[in-house]
Amino acid sequence: MTKKKDPNAAKNTGPDGEERDVRVRDLMGQAARLLAAKRPGEALPLLTEAWELDPENVAVAINLAGAYILQGKHRRAIPIMEQASQMAPNDVMVWTNLAAAYLDKLPFSNREMQDKAIAAFERALALDPRAPHVHYNLGLIYAERKDALHAGEHFQGALDTDPTDRDAQLWLDKIRRGDLDVPAPTGG
Repeated sequence: MTKKKDPNAAKNTGPDGEERDVRVRDLMGQAARLLAAKRPGEALPLLTEAWELDPENVAVAINLAGAYILQGKHRRAIPIMEQASQMAPNDVMVWTNLAAAYLDKLPFSNREMQDKAIAAFERALALDPRAPHVHYNLGLIYAERKDALHAGEHFQGALDTDPTDRDAQLWLDKIRRGDLDVPAPTGG
């Protein structure tokens, strides 16, 4: 009986693979502490090195892109998260981070990037209908577009996911009172 060769075996075993994996874990640990301390600029070189050592590591990709996003460098995060979405198409965190990268800062995002963010957020919801913050972020996009119907649906979804989400409740109350200059969509 012939044993099938694992195509990843050389990558993860032997002195080089083991040393690399240990180094990546060490870099990720250091970077995680810096990110938790709200020091993404200091985490970035560590995560960049980890990504260079292991460009197929989805956790590294998420953290590297997150460091860029926290620094307001959303466009730098996009190719990393797009690659991660190819490697891990069923990972909710990949899609929510990709959406955040596309969206940038909402008041400054254009319609094309909002559409890409919506598609990524919807993919996250398809994978996990209760994914944290996804409904809320979709509600904000639709409120920015003055689409009261969809904004209200997503703020309600945020409350269904987390009944203590006071911001979603405030937005929903504004929409229901008509305090928002958000007209209902016409047609379809």
